[in-house]
Amino acid sequence: MSHDDAFRLSDVSLDESIGRSTPDVEHERAVAIFDLIEENSFAPVGHDGGPYKLKLSLVDAKLVFTVTLEDDSDVATHILSLTPFRRIVKDYFMICESYYDAIRSSTPSQIEAIDMGRRGIHNEGSQTLMDRLAGKITIDFSTARRLFTLVCVLHWRG
Repeated sequence: MSHDDAFRLSDVSLDESIGRSTPDVEHERAVAIFDLIEENSFAPVGHDGGPYKLKLSLVDAKLVFTVTLEDDSDVATHILSLTPFRRIVKDYFMICESYYDAIRSSTPSQIEAIDMGRRGIHNEGSQTLMDRLAGKITIDFSTARRLFTLVCVLHWRG
């Protein structure tokens, strides 16, 4: 097994007790999970290698990363405060609503302008997630972007 194969996610799930959301949000979730499993870099600090399974959940207004090996043996559980994400997620939801509305009724240039703003907020959330996981789980920016999408989906449903 190569180094890259050892430090990656092979499965990602969201806490299903939160329930389902709108078709747009469910589509975002499905795409983010698919893209994440296709390409990611995920290395729990101090662990010899996976591949890993990740379950994301919200518990007592905290974000919980439960990491296991493919045989479900425990690797790590990391609990992050959602406080650093609150403003970013709120802004992201507002701009996503504008974006979905724009897709249905606006000009391509208006949609593009909203999408640029959406990407900027998404990048900020992704960087915040990387910073919060520093010293716990090493991820690249693409992985952080996809994980941030899932953090948002948890919020949207929660």
